[in-house]
Amino acid sequence: MAEFIKIYEDKPSEAAIAKVVKVLRDGGLVIYPTDTVYGLGCDITNSRALEKIAKIKGVKLEKAKFSFICHDLSNLSDYVKQIDTATFKILKRALPGPYTFILPGNNNLPREFKKKTTVGIRVPENNITLEIVRVLGNPIVTMSIRDEDDVVEYTTDPELIFEKWQNLVDMVIDGGYGDNVASTIIDLSGHEPEVIREGKGSLDIL
Repeated sequence: MAEFIKIYEDKPSEAAIAKVVKVLRDGGLVIYPTDTVYGLGCDITNSRALEKIAKIKGVKLEKAKFSFICHDLSNLSDYVKQIDTATFKILKRALPGPYTFILPGNNNLPREFKKKTTVGIRVPENNITLEIVRVLGNPIVTMSIRDEDDVVEYTTDPELIFEKWQNLVDMVIDGGYGDNVASTIIDLSGHEPEVIREGKGSLDIL
């Protein structure tokens, strides 16, 4: 059964963050808050954990559309091809924030993602998640926690999330109520920015 841990966004406890990072390093799955909906993630470098998330999502790992949560834009060059100035300016304006940007991937992508030509990048405006990634030292792979309910697409209450997911994951972080609007997805891998999904992030950044 998963551990349920309370972390305050305005001042995330170092001890609590260290606990989360240990779970991730050990190949565990963690549900955590972002600046949009709650996410499910694992350490990008852990193949076993990546397989577990793909299984939960019901897809083959190489076909899964995961995003990477980075601490800041300095992580980008690890996984993304060199980007032009105009693209970088958009990222700088928008991040941290409620956006997922699709960018051209480079040859350093983890083995499981080698066949992908693009990668989704998130830098959420949420201190809990950013601290986890900073202490972990590399991005986490993420997917949104969806709800089967047609009316409520995303569950916002961490206690209800814990009830539903406690036997599938290793830890659920209670970072307060989540949002029920997902991130705005913008594809920056082509010649012109293309809006894939309009979510919480304003399109004024374009």
